[in-house]
Amino acid sequence: MSIRDEAVLREFNLYPLWVRRDAPSLAVEVEVQVPSVQPVARMEAPDIQLPIETNVPPSSLTEAKQVEPAQIQKTQIDADWPELKKQVHGCTECKLRATCTQTVFGVGDEKAEWLFVGEGPGADEDVQGEPFVGQAGKLLDNMLAAIKLKRGRNVYIANVVKCRPPNNRTPEADEIVQCLPYLQRQVALIQPKIIVALGKTAACALLGHDATLGSLRGTVHEYQGIPLIITYHPAYLLRSPSEKAKAWQDLCFAVSTHSAR
Repeated sequence: MSIRDEAVLREFNLYPLWVRRDAPSLAVEVEVQVPSVQPVARMEAPDIQLPIETNVPPSSLTEAKQVEPAQIQKTQIDADWPELKKQVHGCTECKLRATCTQTVFGVGDEKAEWLFVGEGPGADEDVQGEPFVGQAGKLLDNMLAAIKLKRGRNVYIANVVKCRPPNNRTPEADEIVQCLPYLQRQVALIQPKIIVALGKTAACALLGHDATLGSLRGTVHEYQGIPLIITYHPAYLLRSPSEKAKAWQDLCFAVSTHSAR
């Protein structure tokens, strides 16, 4: 195992040990490899504490106002990349634009096979104009590295809403309705082989109905005919490191789903 691989696993809370519940208490080093089948669920990550930012806002995973199916209108946008970016930059269709610094369009390979979708920009993203920066972005980059991916290389990262909600609150239903057509057009232009929804808000917006994150994980859903895998938002994982083992399972499931395409 290389020093970089060890560092990635430490950041993702998967190093140094994985222990089966039914196995003797024996240390076993983890190899950095992507399984070709769905990972075994009965595994526990070691109790390693990571520094947690105290200013990370409450996640929408449990507290979000949910999006009802009837609220999501399938408004069609027919635009190429330059025109779409221009439309997003000039959008004033909802109240979020009046309170944010700038729109956050998305970043990455515009012909990527992997599309990762989050909820919306936070404070760091609002300043830098790029999704998933700061501590949550660092964790996402390590999640990508754990499955041999890298930001910008066969990966595109976007959010459901393109403007930061005040105080990083959960986007409201009408805000999602106004912004979702931009994401739909991004999907149509990218034509990814797989989509990974990061968090409940992103998952429910893409699926068009409300459900618990627990009920959505571990299943291959579809969005416009594209396999959709659902896992935790990195900001939530920063506050709940014990859930990183489940997120690792979701990523392995995504890899096996992508490989089967």
